[in-house]
Amino acid sequence: MSRKVVRASKFRHVFGQGVKADQCYDDIRISQMTWDSNFCSVNPKFVAMIVDASGGGAFLVLPLNKTGRIDMSQPTVCGHTGPVLDIEFCPHNDNIIASGSEDCSVMIWEIPEGGLVTPLKDPVVKLEGHSKRVGILSWHPTAHNVLMSAGCDNVVILWNVVCGEAMVRIDSVHPDLIYSACWNRDGSQILTSCKDKTIRVLDPRKGTVIAEKEKTHEGSRPVKAVFVSDGKILSTGFSRMSERQVALWDPKSFGEPLTLQELDTSSGVLLPFFDPDTGIVYLCGKGDSSIRYFEVTDEAPYVHYLSMYSSKESQKGMGYMPKRGLEVNKCEIARFYKLHERKCEPVVMTVPRKSDLFQDDLYPDTMGPEPSVEANEWFEGKEGQPILISLKEGFATTTKTKEFKVHKSLLKTTSAAMGHQHDNSGEVHTLQKEVKTLKETVEELTKRVSELESKN
Repeated sequence: MSRKVVRASKFRHVFGQGVKADQCYDDIRISQMTWDSNFCSVNPKFVAMIVDASGGGAFLVLPLNKTGRIDMSQPTVCGHTGPVLDIEFCPHNDNIIASGSEDCSVMIWEIPEGGLVTPLKDPVVKLEGHSKRVGILSWHPTAHNVLMSAGCDNVVILWNVVCGEAMVRIDSVHPDLIYSACWNRDGSQILTSCKDKTIRVLDPRKGTVIAEKEKTHEGSRPVKAVFVSDGKILSTGFSRMSERQVALWDPKSFGEPLTLQELDTSSGVLLPFFDPDTGIVYLCGKGDSSIRYFEVTDEAPYVHYLSMYSSKESQKGMGYMPKRGLEVNKCEIARFYKLHERKCEPVVMTVPRKSDLFQDDLYPDTMGPEPSVEANEWFEGKEGQPILISLKEGFATTTKTKEFKVHKSLLKTTSAAMGHQHDNSGEVHTLQKEVKTLKETVEELTKRVSELESKN
């Protein structure tokens, strides 16, 4: 009789654990919106959560160490006139966060060191270009100050945040609502999933479709998709019988999925989080009380079920900590910030090890906060590979991040351009040229002034 061989994996015994009650963030009125975004964003300094607010939209930003009961009078970021639908911290500056709202705008905020002392109402930059609510935001992983937004107007816009410009507008690709949009590891491609049941790989600068797959999942409920290792794509969706599914695709040959697994018959949309360092994908269902995790490998069936973290309370949203914010001395490989009805609970994923030494195999060099290319260089065609850092000595969150500077003089010019963007992209192009000419003139004048000063 042949004995079944168990697949060897160092992540087989990964286990999740909620923190003690005093390490949670209590008494927070989490937003009641039914939008399928994470509602939470975290980095090594702050945790941000979308909260209920009367007369507009607001979100809360707390220093990580400010646990326990949060006072009702805790100041919020409250500049939007409609409910906030998505928030995301900038990967290159821990004090910068973007928010998208039902009021059709995207706003960029600078959070002061130590957190908010008074309500924050004025954004650093306001980006206007969508005609319907903005529900998806994603910062470029390697280019400094490049932000992608997707709205219910079926349009994806790539912004140069520094001068508040909409540099690329992808408005003819998606015939229906966009469910998800994300970058690949070096930001050279965008992956979107749409209500027409199609997932598309796009060239971000040209706005053209590189590859697409229709009917990835037969069901009518939302599909979410992320890039995983080697350019492959993992999607979550529903079958015709409303069973939740997870599938793996190779965009080079989009015909059949490499694997398609049915999970259960729950109705919550599965939010996938992929860790490129370990090859683990975590699936967090909205309204579920569990987090499933799978290992993605090169051998069939490609997506291997590892285990599941379960708790009593269901989750309304989920934040995912970047690798540099984890405690490596405790063999922590992931940390989630789970939103309940009235609180936020950190959930820690660890690999049990006897030794307290640094575990090289669990922590290969990971993406650091330093961008490898500036926004204008990237839009001109320069690629930037992720700049990796070692976690061996533990990563200090005090690393000097790039200072966030905005060209205020350019903002008025470009916001006027955006108003006409729907009708005339040529006009925008002309304005962009004028802005470039103005910059060159200013530089020339500055040069001449300094020459005259040196003569005198």
